[in-house]
Amino acid sequence: MRRFNAALFDMDGVLIDSTGYHYQAWKAVADSMGFDFTEEDNERLKGVSRQRSLEIVLEVGGRQLSKTAKQRLLEDMNQDYLRYIQSMDEAHLLPGVRACLQALRGRGVKVALGSSSKNAGVILDSLQITAYFDAVIDANKTRRTKPDPQVFLLGAAALGMVPAECVVFEDAQAGIQAAKAAGMFAVGIGKPEVLSQADMVVAGLHQFDVDTLFFPL
Repeated sequence: MRRFNAALFDMDGVLIDSTGYHYQAWKAVADSMGFDFTEEDNERLKGVSRQRSLEIVLEVGGRQLSKTAKQRLLEDMNQDYLRYIQSMDEAHLLPGVRACLQALRGRGVKVALGSSSKNAGVILDSLQITAYFDAVIDANKTRRTKPDPQVFLLGAAALGMVPAECVVFEDAQAGIQAAKAAGMFAVGIGKPEVLSQADMVVAGLHQFDVDTLFFPL
């Protein structure tokens, strides 16, 4: 099997499960406008940008707001979310994450983050895994969101790699589509029936054998 030289990770659902934090922050937005926002509704936000997430929340509540009001809500939501994630530490890493990152570094594989979050740097620091990443590409550095491949193409460029050398780890359909559009090998984290477009699917990084795709130097 061919050798890959770079690994690009999504964050939410791959390295951590912050669904609960996101849900609490978006539910607070809905509560402030007087409508219910359920955990089922929250599933629609998976892998989606903050701006698009707000649009979905407003659709759920049947609300229309001015651009200024939307911006104010986004700022309020982010402040709530930042308060939640400040309590994060390395115990919040999903199973197998640190071992996988250590194994990749040990084999000389370049590692990047490709996330739709604007708080990626803060979260990596809280989790104490920043040192494992050679590059961090987040919503502060991109203009287009997944399934557009921009975030992964920028990640490959930052690592000095061509797309064919890269493996992407994603838990969302939009992320898998972005990886394939970028010309990269896609490892789905989750259920095969949901991530059918991925080249390989595992339940989590604890079930991923680095040597399957990345061979020792």
